[in-house]
Amino acid sequence: MSATTADLAIHAEGLVKRFGETTALDGVDLEVPRGTVLGVLGPNGAGKTTAVRILSTLLGADAGHATVGGYDVQSQAHQVRQLIGLTGQYAAVDEALTGAENLLLIGRLLGLERSAAKRRAQDLLSDFDLVDAGHRAAGTYSGGMRRRLDLAASLVGRPRILYLDEPTTGLDPRARNDLWDIIRGLVADDVTVLLTTQYLEEADELAGQIVVIDHGRVIARGTPDELKAMTGTRTLAVRPENHTHVPTVRVVVAELASVEPDVNGQLVTAPITDSAILPLVVRRLDDAGVTVTELNLRTSSLDEVFLSLTGKPAEPDRGHDTNQAERIPA
Repeated sequence: MSATTADLAIHAEGLVKRFGETTALDGVDLEVPRGTVLGVLGPNGAGKTTAVRILSTLLGADAGHATVGGYDVQSQAHQVRQLIGLTGQYAAVDEALTGAENLLLIGRLLGLERSAAKRRAQDLLSDFDLVDAGHRAAGTYSGGMRRRLDLAASLVGRPRILYLDEPTTGLDPRARNDLWDIIRGLVADDVTVLLTTQYLEEADELAGQIVVIDHGRVIARGTPDELKAMTGTRTLAVRPENHTHVPTVRVVVAELASVEPDVNGQLVTAPITDSAILPLVVRRLDDAGVTVTELNLRTSSLDEVFLSLTGKPAEPDRGHDTNQAERIPA
């Protein structure tokens, strides 16, 4: 534990949650320093959403202890709710209301005077590039616009701690990048973010620290670079200029790396543990008369780390944990 408790926006120790015979969380510890992003990774059913539900006071833990903003999530739930915002896996906006009406309604429910709620709604529509669509029913919005409106709704009360539970699931790359920029802006304004995601690129882009959960337990934690170094391997990538030389490259890489390489078009890749292989590959290919357009040695990607740690690839297209206990009702 590197930070003092006073420096932490979120602090959880030994969280346990069971649903019948299923243990969704089995002693999870989490720390999120103020004004940072913690990425929580894990395969479907790992326990990510259960942790978010406990930390947002929607669900009680069977054991363990957690504080958010210095308040106990069970005995001081009301104070916690005044500090947090939550964007779940599914957009929670009312499709029959306009974008502006959705935000105005939430402002009024939070106790704002009508004029203040209206100003806050207009400010958020502007911040999220939804001014032109503000008068339209939310049901007519595109997926990216709905997610932006959903995130804006979670910010009406100006939360200092924000839970984002797979916020970009189903978005196209442009909409995802737009949402990333919004999240970066919030963190720059000292908002603390707990982000669950199966898009490993997303965690790499946004999170200063990452926790990997599998079967309800934390199996790894660290910065993205620290996690990438955990596998102890790097990836050799070779692309010959002539596609007819791919079989030769494959044989050379297989012999020197002592592993069957992956071949994707003209790109041949293989995990290696000894960087001294690189000049050997160069000499062998030169002797064979093979010219290459790409030859590099890179650190493991988060995808490779995820696969190494969990034995499963990331599954971003599924968009939610399959365990019924993991779902937050709309």
